[in-house]
Amino acid sequence: MTTREEALAYGLSFPNTYQEAPFHDQNWQLVRVKGSRKAFLWTYERDGFMNLNVKADPEWRDFWRRTYQSVTAGYHQNKEHWNTIILDGTIPDQDIRRMIAESYDLVTDSPAKRIYEAVKKIPKGRVATYGQVAALAGNPRMARAVGNALHRNPDPDRIPCYRVVNSKGELSGEFAFGGAGAQARLLEADGIEVADGRVDLKKYCMKL
Repeated sequence: MTTREEALAYGLSFPNTYQEAPFHDQNWQLVRVKGSRKAFLWTYERDGFMNLNVKADPEWRDFWRRTYQSVTAGYHQNKEHWNTIILDGTIPDQDIRRMIAESYDLVTDSPAKRIYEAVKKIPKGRVATYGQVAALAGNPRMARAVGNALHRNPDPDRIPCYRVVNSKGELSGEFAFGGAGAQARLLEADGIEVADGRVDLKKYCMKL
């Protein structure tokens, strides 16, 4: 992701959002949430690169700044709560999307807490699909929000996100749980068989 168009398109893919250019300077294009009118994505060109300002949870703000040189304290905004992402091609698209998604969650009435409470209900020895977790959290159509929330799990010891698999029983990407084979090992410790990166849903899926 290196262009304004890509960033705006992703920002506008979230529910109840709209684009606005509120300043006399057309360089600043924002994506806001309908109703509250709160902006969660600011886009502007600076020093030859497209920049994004996104809201950041204090627990993740410094992580992103340490991980990428192109993530800095928010330009022209409260540096305690905002980060600037410089789209210079050095940050993987998936992490740019995660930071934008985090910003959206922070300025909306995020379903993340409901998602985490739903995940806590998955018993040891069972798994649930993203769709099941979304349904337990009150909205069967927010499977993508489930994925975003699980990848930002604030308390892995109490929120067993490794028990969530996709609709085919397949495990998540290795990065999500601390390295190659981590999710499989956690599931096997629960007594769940994993074969070829997949769990038998007929045998292990929890019943709603």
